[in-house]
This record gives sequence, structure tokens and C-alpha cells, in this order.
Amino acid sequence: MSLTPIDIDRLAHLARLGLQPNERERLCTQLNDFFGIVEKMRAVDTSGIVPLAHPVDVIGNMALRLRDDVVNEPNQREANQRSAPAVEAGLFLVPKVIE
Repeated sequence: MSLTPIDIDRLAHLARLGLQPNERERLCTQLNDFFGIVEKMRAVDTSGIVPLAHPVDVIGNMALRLRDDVVNEPNQREANQRSAPAVEAGLFLVPKVIE
């Protein structure tokens, strides 16, 4: 896949970016280089390789040095909600946006 300067102009318009001509050319080159790397990765034959559920699965039964999941900061809910326009039962009240 190769992007053209016209594609870059369209993407810039959709993203509401104002690109100078030199920026457009540089962005086109960078994106095409990125897509080249993606194509190289897609060309690798991965048939027969089982995907990992988690990167740690490779380690096996090795014990990980993870910290204990304990609260280490005081509850500051009230202090954080003082500047909110509306709070009820410890929750921020916001206008309804879905009908």
C-alpha cells in the first residue's frame, strides 16, 4: 500500500490539520515507510504458531516480582469533587447525552 500526496491531503483535511507542502511530503514518506514495515511483518509465515494469551506466558512457571495490590493513598473523593457542579452519593452528575 502506498499513499500519494492526494491521500495525505485528504487525511489532513479529515484530521483538520493544516500541513505545509514540506510537511505533507515528509508525512507521506513516513507513512509509506511505516506501511512498508507492516507489509514485511505480514509477509512472515506464522502458520502453526499459537498466539500468546499474554506475553508472560513465554516465561512459564517463573515467579514474577509483582507488588501487592494494596491501597497506598488516602481516599480524597470529597476533595476531588469539591469543584464539581453536581455530585450525588459520591458520583459526578452529568447531563444526559443519550436519549
